[in-house]
Amino acid sequence: MEETYPEQLYDKICVARQPIFTADMQVWGYELLFRHEDDMHSAVFTDGDQATSQIIADGYGLAAPGLRKGSRALINFPRNALVGAAPFVLPPEQCVVEILETVRPEPEVIQACRELKNRGYILALDDFVGDPGFEPLCELVDIIKVDILHKNPTQVRNIVEGVSKYKAALLAEKVETHEVFKVCKNLGFTYFQGFFFNRPEIIPGRKLSASQVAKLKLLKELSALDTNPDRLVEIIQTDLSISYRLLKYINSAFFGLQVEVTSIPRAVAMLGCQNMRQWLQVVILSDMNTTDKAQELVRISVQRARFLQLIAMRHPVPFDQDSMFLLGFFSLLDAILDQSMKTVLEEIPLDPGIKRALVDPACDDAVWIGLLDEIDRCNWIRLNAKAARMGLSMALISRLSAEATAWTNEVMA
Repeated sequence: MEETYPEQLYDKICVARQPIFTADMQVWGYELLFRHEDDMHSAVFTDGDQATSQIIADGYGLAAPGLRKGSRALINFPRNALVGAAPFVLPPEQCVVEILETVRPEPEVIQACRELKNRGYILALDDFVGDPGFEPLCELVDIIKVDILHKNPTQVRNIVEGVSKYKAALLAEKVETHEVFKVCKNLGFTYFQGFFFNRPEIIPGRKLSASQVAKLKLLKELSALDTNPDRLVEIIQTDLSISYRLLKYINSAFFGLQVEVTSIPRAVAMLGCQNMRQWLQVVILSDMNTTDKAQELVRISVQRARFLQLIAMRHPVPFDQDSMFLLGFFSLLDAILDQSMKTVLEEIPLDPGIKRALVDPACDDAVWIGLLDEIDRCNWIRLNAKAARMGLSMALISRLSAEATAWTNEVMA
């Protein structure tokens, strides 16, 4: 089913989210990052920008449906937005006001922070490096974020010791490897943000469970383009959980059916083989690892898959639409299973070109995975440059990212 979304909400705003984990790898919240397609070099906030509140509200409205129940959403605020009315358009029970590192603790800023706390908002201080002058904010905020990238353990330990007198919890951001995660965990950080979680933690001797092997075999079968409807019905009907989820999905508001569907064959016929196969792939991948880390990676994988499929409908690509879906869908399979990509792809009959793109970053077609990585990392400047080289407009990327997000929210509901 092709969906359309309000242009005024999605066409101009790029929204990305980065998960924040606890020390035991449970999802605690997400940082939501917004950019306007007309200015990819900076945040959407500008001095005197009267549209700030609307942009925040629209961006949050786009991201909120996919946020886990009970999770927090961190949103950046520069000075002018912080002291204005912009934060109050967001629900305090979910949203965390993140004070950018450029904000100085002037009287007006301190007063605004106190008012926000009185209204029930959690405050976070971004990119703290231990410099003097921020003491008034450190005393007020609930979370202090420390940029870990390019810092050695001694530098990080000094920052931790410097803020130990405050009651704020510590959040390590830009954590790129599992080793750095472990160091920060030992130093007393409470929360962790970065791309360590989307890289496999390969432990010698670790093997896939029998259940994971069985599901990989199903993925192998579903990756074949000639899967017939009868076989899809058979796969679904042998699993009560999948049957329940399919009927719940087909009868959701997303489809707006007038008559309830209670038959699995009928549901398969209504969705069609291609849509049914993709939905099954999503469900099976989600079942392969139920940890918070893996579930977040599955969501990202599904969104990546749908984005590349939508791109294939509008722009020259190296593979057909189904294959572009699979390229995005399997792009994080190694991290989901904590195995090397070469190992997990051995039993899946993908196009050799897709396999090369997934395994070899130097492959020409791997540029599409690089594009997905820049979107996920919210590296707007590099994304803009890469998109230009690939002949893609930021307007198209913004719109298709929004459509992929909405589709993922519905499929994974």
